[in-house]
Amino acid sequence: MKQKICIAASAGGHLTEVLQLKETWKGKDYFFISDKRINALDLAKKEKMYFILPPRRSYIRTLIAFFQTFLIFLRENPSIILSTGAEIGYPALILGWIFRKKTIYIESIARINSPSLCGKLVYGKVDHFYVQWEEGLKFFPKAKYVGAVI
Repeated sequence: MKQKICIAASAGGHLTEVLQLKETWKGKDYFFISDKRINALDLAKKEKMYFILPPRRSYIRTLIAFFQTFLIFLRENPSIILSTGAEIGYPALILGWIFRKKTIYIESIARINSPSLCGKLVYGKVDHFYVQWEEGLKFFPKAKYVGAVI
């Protein structure tokens, strides 16, 4: 079975971070999930991109984002979910966990002295959890420190 990679990241810095890893999916079947902001809209001109409603810490919007992501997963059937997080990555990683897909989360490089909400919500559920600062290990002791992706 051919692997398909879902790259889920909020537009802005999270998407910029995950794009630093593009060599890892080069030559593979992949698609992006993000929200409609400038760098994601630009990327959609040359890459397969799905847009979902960002949850913005609203229960209703979070349910909508989960439903939209679920529909994308039905259509695309990814085998790997890769995310640098924030609110767009959260539904993709949790649905990946529920459906027993391989899940990879990279905590944002901006998180040095405190953990992200997405990181706290997916920790212990994803297959691979990486931090970009050694200080991140005090919040996520089972994570793996990999250094900066940028």
